[in-house]
Amino acid sequence: MDTIYIFGHRNPDTDSVTAAISLSYLKSQLGFKTKPMVLGNINPETRYVLDYFQVKEPKYLNNVSLQIKDVNYHKGYYLNENTSILSAYHYMSEKGITGIPLVDDHKKLQGLVTLKMLVKQLVEGNFTHLDASYDGIMETIQGEEITRFDDTITGDIVVASFRSTTFLNNISLTKNSILIVGDRHSIIEYAVNSGVKMVIVVGNGEIHENHIEIARKNHVNMIRTSLDSFHAAKLIGFSNYVKKAACEKDPICFDETETFDQFIEISKKLRHNNYPVVDKSNNCLGLIRVTDITEKNKKKVILVDHNELEQSVEGLKEAEILEIVDHHKIGDLTTSAPINFRNMAVGSTNTIIYFLYQENHIAIPKEMAGMMISGILSDTLALTAPTTTQLDKSVVYELAKIAEVDVQNYAMDMLKAGSSFEGKTKEEILQNDLKVFPIADTKVAVSQVLTFDIASFLQEKESYLQAIEEMRTRNGYDSMIMVITDILAQASYLFYTEEMAPVLQEGFHLDDIYEGVFVAGCVSRKKQVIPAIVTVMEEK
Repeated sequence: MDTIYIFGHRNPDTDSVTAAISLSYLKSQLGFKTKPMVLGNINPETRYVLDYFQVKEPKYLNNVSLQIKDVNYHKGYYLNENTSILSAYHYMSEKGITGIPLVDDHKKLQGLVTLKMLVKQLVEGNFTHLDASYDGIMETIQGEEITRFDDTITGDIVVASFRSTTFLNNISLTKNSILIVGDRHSIIEYAVNSGVKMVIVVGNGEIHENHIEIARKNHVNMIRTSLDSFHAAKLIGFSNYVKKAACEKDPICFDETETFDQFIEISKKLRHNNYPVVDKSNNCLGLIRVTDITEKNKKKVILVDHNELEQSVEGLKEAEILEIVDHHKIGDLTTSAPINFRNMAVGSTNTIIYFLYQENHIAIPKEMAGMMISGILSDTLALTAPTTTQLDKSVVYELAKIAEVDVQNYAMDMLKAGSSFEGKTKEEILQNDLKVFPIADTKVAVSQVLTFDIASFLQEKESYLQAIEEMRTRNGYDSMIMVITDILAQASYLFYTEEMAPVLQEGFHLDDIYEGVFVAGCVSRKKQVIPAIVTVMEEK
């Protein structure tokens, strides 16, 4: 069963994080394999919530693009570098591939061999020298073990094709000689007495017992084969280690976490077909071939607390969206197939999730009740925001019984924890709860800060204005607004980039407009700030 990733928007707030957690728990109770995730660092308020109810922080998800690991590449396709040329050829033929990665005994990538390289070896290779394993030689020439002292056989091949007297008088054998011979006992005796590396007796020729004893004494490897001299000499070269004979030592390879698009782009430039796939430690995982890629296993996701591409994870277009649970306006996301889309005009995504628990008859444990009530209280400013509905209120008091909290006291403690910005830079404060909205063909970034200490923000107005302009320029926003919400006064102060001045003045019906302007009763970005500026900007 594929894992389903559940996550909220970028710059996650308490509602988006707790919604991912509470919905993930619900889905797991219904038999799905899910993971709650976050798209950024959690804020102090959310940290307080997780610590209070002792719930583990979700892991970070930065991208859901199709990766190499998501496509049906040839997992487990590789050979040990000490495989024989013949075995490598048979493996590729059996698997219907034209290349294969080579690994060492620890499965670390060492190279790549292709059929093209093997053909080149057949034409240009040195067949007088052998660097092979005893087992590889046995397999290649269909041999029978007579004596064995070395696992690796390295030396020069000599074929006893002359008459015995000519051979004995003219051919010098050394400890590096690998002799191919028939049942010429005088030559076999000469070879074992010379202490050659190996004697290969062809045609199932008879070997005298005393010659075998001399071979044992001098540590001479011996093999007998039913092949004749011609075929033994022809085939033995194919027992060479493939790493020595035909191997690209530093092939272009891909980490399986790299995106599929990156692979396609690079492979088009290189025009190769075979590429090893590795992990971060250079362990070989298999082979990916451009011509074989058909099946793609897109990442499966469920979105909570958002339904706009700009606010979601990188690579979302390459993922399979299964479901959306949200309480915002319908955004710009499209899907290739029908999905479950639960959208309600309530103050929090967690209010919707509460009803999903009820509809599926799933009991709500204390910690999940804590997650849901925290998300609702955060998004509705303790049930005081204009986005708050009667449904939110009724759900909160039901959840409070299960979570065992006093609504007002817990809400104030949570909001106070979230209003502390000690040790944070101006940019970090702006980024803490920032959303980008596509309005009238422009990108408008709106950052909201909740505070019990409005004076400190007004005193540092110039520093914030500079930080706002720098962030707007760096990120390519057309305009930017900072909404500083005074929790106790239930009102907000506005900092903004210059071009937003007339928009804000008209949208909020203000007599005058200036940096830090006070807007009474304004506490909701979703229901007050965005509608106000959308109305003005889309009319112009």
